[in-house]
Amino acid sequence: MPRSTARLTLAALVLLVMCVSGCSRFHGAWKRAAEAPAPTSGLEGRWEGVWVSDHNGHHGRLRCLVTHQSNGVYQAWFHAKFQKIFSFAYKVPIQVEATADGYRFHGQEDLGTMAGGLYTYDGSVEGTNFFSTYKAKYDYGTFRMGRPAPSDP
Repeated sequence: MPRSTARLTLAALVLLVMCVSGCSRFHGAWKRAAEAPAPTSGLEGRWEGVWVSDHNGHHGRLRCLVTHQSNGVYQAWFHAKFQKIFSFAYKVPIQVEATADGYRFHGQEDLGTMAGGLYTYDGSVEGTNFFSTYKAKYDYGTFRMGRPAPSDP
């Protein structure tokens, strides 16, 4: 096997292992969060909905766990599905500020070259509605989520 093919195969295998392990950790955390009483306000807790690429029309299921870190900084742990087969979990630190209607936030995270590089996020939470835009070098779109039903593990 040529050296470049072996490197590409190894890189794909490493990416697959990272995605699978990140996704399984997310699923465990999602289930544990479902056991706690669902927040009725605020930003923390479970969210679910869809992501849509305004660049190419791709879309899929999206889940997110938001946890408070410190002084207006939260962690948004996203789990996105693509074509019902592929999934990817990643964490983004977001800076949050309270507004009269809820919360505004922004953040950014470099997801690596194979995932599209640096992504930036700007959004808001009003009641049970979570909305965010995302932008990267080769893609941009929206996240729309709400609170999941209590019976949704």
